[in-house]
Amino acid sequence: MIRKAFKVAETERPAAVYLAVPEHIDADETGYDLAPLPRNVVRAEAPSPGQVQRAVEVLRNAKRPVVLAGHGAARCDATAALMRFSDELGVHVANTFHGKGVMPDDHPNSIGTIGFMRRDYVNFGFDSADVIVAVGYELQEFDPVRINPDADKKIIHIHRFPAEVDMHYPVSVGIIGDISESLDALTDALADHRFDTGGAVPGSGLLADEFARGQQDSRCPLAPQRIVADTRAALGRSDVVLVDTGATKMWMARLYPTYERNTCLISNGLSTMAFALPGALGVKLAKHAAKVLAVVGDGAFLMNSQEIETAVRERIPLVVLIWEDGGYGLIEWKMDLELGEHHYVKFTNPDVVAYAESFGAKGYRITTADQLLPTLKAALDDDGVSLIACPVDYSENLRLTDTLGHLDETL
Repeated sequence: MIRKAFKVAETERPAAVYLAVPEHIDADETGYDLAPLPRNVVRAEAPSPGQVQRAVEVLRNAKRPVVLAGHGAARCDATAALMRFSDELGVHVANTFHGKGVMPDDHPNSIGTIGFMRRDYVNFGFDSADVIVAVGYELQEFDPVRINPDADKKIIHIHRFPAEVDMHYPVSVGIIGDISESLDALTDALADHRFDTGGAVPGSGLLADEFARGQQDSRCPLAPQRIVADTRAALGRSDVVLVDTGATKMWMARLYPTYERNTCLISNGLSTMAFALPGALGVKLAKHAAKVLAVVGDGAFLMNSQEIETAVRERIPLVVLIWEDGGYGLIEWKMDLELGEHHYVKFTNPDVVAYAESFGAKGYRITTADQLLPTLKAALDDDGVSLIACPVDYSENLRLTDTLGHLDETL
């Protein structure tokens, strides 16, 4: 049973396994002389040649395919195969929140992250597409109606397990097996073919423009775009940021350039709140050489703030960046969008600097925009635990959704 538990834990989708041990197992007097069973390594099966050929036929008849890379692609480390597929066939690639970094954001064929609660710049990459090659995408990552509203696009589903059924995710071909092998098989079979996707995706420069404006924004409380830009500047390509649920997630998922898989970890799907701080402990233990930053809203921080004590006691160096607005920013944002007003979303915060110091950690408070980047760098270079309280101006929330609401009128 222990052997089976480990095998199940490593099987897609990897997760914790609960093994119950009988209370009176010590009363079992049976003699067990057998050696432990050998570990059974879980290996993905090879893709079906027949399904690969069916996908090739769909792609040969396509004009404007686009790739959607999801969580499964990140878990299976499909970056090399995905980049080869994109480079050799000339196909644009978008990623989900959970797929950030599986296609580097500075790759010329990357069109960014999709999954924001409103129509965003990246959606334009799917508007004219006739085929979506979904690589490791899982239905809980976001509703496929956002990229296939008329259910008229053909979908090639590439994953370790079959697709879930959905009206807006009608799978034309399902390739079940090792994701990298599946992509390589498609690339090889289409070696004589290259798509003319028409150059840059409409609106592709708007995200970079928004990021650049954020770098120059000097207001305090800080604009979310400025916090994202300074966070990116403080971390290396292989460093890890964990982003908690809330308005922080929306801004970081959209704007934070990510270059390697599993370096921007976002709570999505069921959107477990307050995962970032305890998650950062595990990440730092697993990746000693990486700098680790937990990005949290103040509401999420207060739910699991006691894990500062664990980090200090176990000498696990990490940094917590708190986007502080004294409320549940995402709930307020959604209430304003849906109801035109909000209620009961505000609360008071403790003195975070004193709170951090009471645990033996270091505490910082940002009072001007130009303090954030040097403070982040100093804290990340420290070998201890640091908390940074940064006030955020969430008036940008509605300004963003208003701007996105006018996209179709301007492009």
